[in-house]
Amino acid sequence: MTERLSPGDTVGILGGGQLGRMLALGAARLGLKTHIFCPDIDSPAFDVSAAKTVAVYEDEAALRAFAGAVDVVTYEFENVPARTAEVLVALRPVRPGPAALAVSQDRLTEKDFVTRLGIPTAPYRAVEDAGALARAVGELGRPAILKTRRFGYDGKGQVTIREGSDLGAIFRSLGGGPCILEGVVPFVKEVSVIAARGLDGAFAAYDVTENVHANHILSVSRAPANIDPACAAAAIAVAEKIAAALDYVGVLAVELFVTEEPDGDGRLVQTIRVNETAPRVHNSGHWTLDGAICSQFEQHIRAIAGWPLGTTQRHGAAVEMRNLIGDDVNAYADLLAEPGACLHLYGKAEARAGRKMGHVTRVFAPEI
Repeated sequence: MTERLSPGDTVGILGGGQLGRMLALGAARLGLKTHIFCPDIDSPAFDVSAAKTVAVYEDEAALRAFAGAVDVVTYEFENVPARTAEVLVALRPVRPGPAALAVSQDRLTEKDFVTRLGIPTAPYRAVEDAGALARAVGELGRPAILKTRRFGYDGKGQVTIREGSDLGAIFRSLGGGPCILEGVVPFVKEVSVIAARGLDGAFAAYDVTENVHANHILSVSRAPANIDPACAAAAIAVAEKIAAALDYVGVLAVELFVTEEPDGDGRLVQTIRVNETAPRVHNSGHWTLDGAICSQFEQHIRAIAGWPLGTTQRHGAAVEMRNLIGDDVNAYADLLAEPGACLHLYGKAEARAGRKMGHVTRVFAPEI
């Protein structure tokens, strides 16, 4: 078992969705093979991978066979079962490591971790039962957002608490399990940092990206974000601090709120608060496929292979990425006919409401 991969080696990927698909394509560009492990037989990543295993993540015999067929293991989603990571890390390098998974899988653990680093977040409280929820609302006020501690994305697993909300009913609606209550941050923009840390500790970040959501799902990302340079530098510094604290290897996404607060002279100054992290390639980094010299997917493969990180230099003056959600994908012919539009379809058989079917990027040249 070597720390650094060689061309022709195999990257094992847990998860077979669009992120796994684009990781496999990034690996192929570098002469590496991929082996996808996923329980869904219709996984779009299978179409572009040299090998696949169709099995549940708890199937330890299948996991051991998978580990024997690959040289390094990574993942496209953070909710990999803890036992899955334990089995694999004993057999092959798992990058990013299980510590990054553990932090990101639990919203309370994540908030505590970031706070211990001295990085600001939204105010929050642990909520174990309906009584704790009432006390937490009394401390943080309304509106506030109650979230399950685990298994939430794209707006799932969370409810906004407003004046008149029935706290008991809301707590039960999320399953009655451990939750976290977060105060509402009066942000002016939502941004993200897509960054990478190599096996040697090298760090590289893409331009801070500005994100717009619709129905809790990312709709549009634009790079660079229209924020103050000092705010952008602070956001990247936060990502580097988090990556170093986790001894991270691979691409990491950090989602942040940008707020505006008056300084001592009454001028508005932009500040940041961490919303959440993702120990993987991220939807808001899809613009890098066409808008940067080295995409986030190639960058992740470089990092976990122990290879030098690529340049994050952006093409053009700005880049925009738009998700194609549900029936949006039916406009594919028009997008293909549009000069300058770069279309990416994920190979999913059925377009459903809220389902990410693809994305389109546009690179804008400098104005003359």
